[in-house]
Amino acid sequence: MSEIPAKATGSEDPSDGARAKAGGERAYDIQGSRGTRPPSADPNPNPNPHPHPNPHPNPGPDPGFPFDEARPGDPLWQSSPPGSIYDYIKVASFSIGPDGLVDQWSLRAEQLFGIPAERAVGMDPIEAFIDPDLREQGQRKMAEILDGREWTGVVPFRMPDDGEGGPGRDGLAEVYVMPTRTADGEKAAVCIVVDVRTLRRMETDLAASQAIFGQSPFGFVLIDPELKVRRVNQRFASLFGGTPDDHRGRGVHDYLPRPEADRVVATLRRVLENGDAITDMHVTGFLPGSDERRHWSINLYRVRSGSGRPIGIAWLGTDITARRAAAREAAAARRNLALLNEAGARIGNSLDLETTARELLDVVVPGFCDLATVDLYQGLLAGDETPPGLADGSAELRRVAFASAVSGAPFTGTGAPVAVGAVHHYPFNSPCADALRTARPQIVPAEDGGLVQSTLAVPMVAHDTVVGLVQFARTKGSEPFGDRDRDLAVELAARAAVCIDNARLYRREHERALILQRSLLPPGDPVASGLDIACRYLPGNSSSDRPSEVGGDWFDVIELPGHRTALVVGDVMGRGLRAAVAMGELRSAVRTLALLDLEPAEVLAALDEIARGLGAPGGVQQATRAARRPREKDLSEVYLATCVYAVYDSVTRRCTFANAGHLPPVLVEPGESALMLDVPPGMPLGVGGEPFEEVEVELPEGALLALYTDGLVESRDHPLDEGLQAFVGALTDPTRPLEDVCDHVLNTLDSHHGEDDIALLMARVQGLPAESVGDWTLPREPRSVGRAREYARGQLLSWDLEPLVDTAELLVSELVTNALRYGEGEIRLRLLLDRTLVCEVWDSGLVQPRRRRARDTDEGGRGLQLVGLLSAAWGSRRTPRGKTVWFELPLPGGENGLADPAEALLSLF
Repeated sequence: MSEIPAKATGSEDPSDGARAKAGGERAYDIQGSRGTRPPSADPNPNPNPHPHPNPHPNPGPDPGFPFDEARPGDPLWQSSPPGSIYDYIKVASFSIGPDGLVDQWSLRAEQLFGIPAERAVGMDPIEAFIDPDLREQGQRKMAEILDGREWTGVVPFRMPDDGEGGPGRDGLAEVYVMPTRTADGEKAAVCIVVDVRTLRRMETDLAASQAIFGQSPFGFVLIDPELKVRRVNQRFASLFGGTPDDHRGRGVHDYLPRPEADRVVATLRRVLENGDAITDMHVTGFLPGSDERRHWSINLYRVRSGSGRPIGIAWLGTDITARRAAAREAAAARRNLALLNEAGARIGNSLDLETTARELLDVVVPGFCDLATVDLYQGLLAGDETPPGLADGSAELRRVAFASAVSGAPFTGTGAPVAVGAVHHYPFNSPCADALRTARPQIVPAEDGGLVQSTLAVPMVAHDTVVGLVQFARTKGSEPFGDRDRDLAVELAARAAVCIDNARLYRREHERALILQRSLLPPGDPVASGLDIACRYLPGNSSSDRPSEVGGDWFDVIELPGHRTALVVGDVMGRGLRAAVAMGELRSAVRTLALLDLEPAEVLAALDEIARGLGAPGGVQQATRAARRPREKDLSEVYLATCVYAVYDSVTRRCTFANAGHLPPVLVEPGESALMLDVPPGMPLGVGGEPFEEVEVELPEGALLALYTDGLVESRDHPLDEGLQAFVGALTDPTRPLEDVCDHVLNTLDSHHGEDDIALLMARVQGLPAESVGDWTLPREPRSVGRAREYARGQLLSWDLEPLVDTAELLVSELVTNALRYGEGEIRLRLLLDRTLVCEVWDSGLVQPRRRRARDTDEGGRGLQLVGLLSAAWGSRRTPRGKTVWFELPLPGGENGLADPAEALLSLF
């Protein structure tokens, strides 16, 4: 039996063990044997005591070992903590009996040689492991060992065949042989074997790690599980001062500011817990004795022992301050280029001054600065040709735009805050006034205790003219403006200035066009008696270089006496100011002719004469003479227009149409499909020589009437016939609100082509109800005057218009009396109630009444004067069978009060 005091079997992990308990007892490292050969045939033990107290192979519990910590069968008990040198080197033991054969085979030997104990026990180690050429020398050494001699040496060996026909592998072992004796006193030996190749590999790895650690140009730190520095290399020590040993035991907070150190500590704990490596983590701090901020890139990974137990964290860092600075410079250059590209794409998309200024600020905030403002000369916004105040830079400016990346922060970099839209000026000696005066950027000093730390005032120069000032500001904590920023700001301001100058020129032309356009269209929403009116006007912009050019389309709604309404839609051929001016003259002429209460055909005939006179130096008469001979003047002087004129009577719901070369009106009756009215298209206005025809149509209640210009139904992509069919098809539901019908038509048709103006006038018929009309026929006799007063009184009382009774009786009496004295035939009295009260007196006479001022001595001649004083309006018109004299009274409670009869009578004298 060998001198191994005990053999143990169990756990496969040779590093498992138990620590000896305290109490001064010495703990032993015991390597148990995997297998044992019987020492002798005698089962009784030798009575002579062995130096060791327990000669049995499986002793009982030893009070010197902590069996409460070590499980039975553990192959290794140890007092040293895990992670010893035995985790790295391969050490094994086995014993040789007196017969020179393997007597015991440890678990370590089984792992080192790869031979299980069942096979190893009983083998001749010389025959099994030694090369045949060295076996003779090995046998001599074995004899010496068994003779009681110790021996130490390096032995090459070969593993036995694996039993499956495969050759064994070669190895090199350092062997320490110690002679022993068995229980019977026979000589034996214990062999301690160390794998030499593992030792040499460890030596090489240690040398390599020393070279990497000591000669690395990067800072290398080894941190223990307590997050304290265990070791640093010379590079790290040269940066943070002292020798490498001086840093032992320090923490992360000794090198980095607290917020950054807390972040790094949290990362270290995470790496230590989960083992995930961290690469290229950026850390910011300061070197001892320096105020310069440094940047490092660090890599962290967990370090494990040979048994796989975490023993710390490796920190590999490199200084990237210069690289970060170069990257910032490159990023700034790319950012500036991208900012210029963005400015080119976003600034100037709108021909509006304020919008262009806001587009500039949308580009620069927050990408270039934190706050920004744009001030433009007040004179420039007012439309002056040359902005004022270029001499001293202190002229009035208006703040048109402001942007801030800081929520709720006013711009106070240049004095008191200025609201958007406010007019202000800069003092003569201020940097902003100097920038405007010299057309060069200026740095504005920051106010003490303010939010802004750096402000750049840049004049906006376009075509050698300063049009305004833009200020860029950065708040505290941001990088101040540099030379590169100043150049970029000048370029941005110059681009915006050119766009603003273009917008200024466009605004000037556009405002002129709008003024002209507004003067040529009906003001407000048209209102008519017995009609619900909706209209749309879309100016064309087919000329891309002159988008503000107006056209010659127009529409009008004219109230006529007797609750009648004239509807007009026309189109002057051509575009530009000439067409707009011609349209304005024709529209004015239409309104004048409508007040004369002419028939529609007569109105168009008069307009034709006027249109021909527009292109002749001598007016209408000269144009009439020129029409009789070949025209020699320039054709560009010819003015042609199309027009449709309709008069609607709300009492009879009849509408009379006349057409001068215009597109036909469209009528939609309730429950029916839309249709185009068959109105004879006469010659366009300005051609002359052809009469115009009239068509009278009775419109049912709720019918929809549409008048329009050719821009709605004709374009380059859609012929006229297709457009007319599409327009008729779009009018499918006349019961919808007219505003919705107009929008539906414009959305359905191709109304956004911009090739021509579009005018659309739609009217829904709402005739006067029968109870709002009073109609009587009076014989031609003096008693009819009294009857007329009675009829008027009774009708007004039935309408609850008692305040109008006295005035209406007086005026009805005057008109009927005049009809008896100066008219002919039967007399007809008609009262109409709508938004106002209208009284009409009809007779067959053709002589129109004429108002004159009576002298003080005249007994008569004051009747029409009295009518004019007491009524809101009065007049007369011709009819196919005579004339009609009428007056109009406002309803009680309206904006225009009723005149006092007594005051009116006294004013006559």
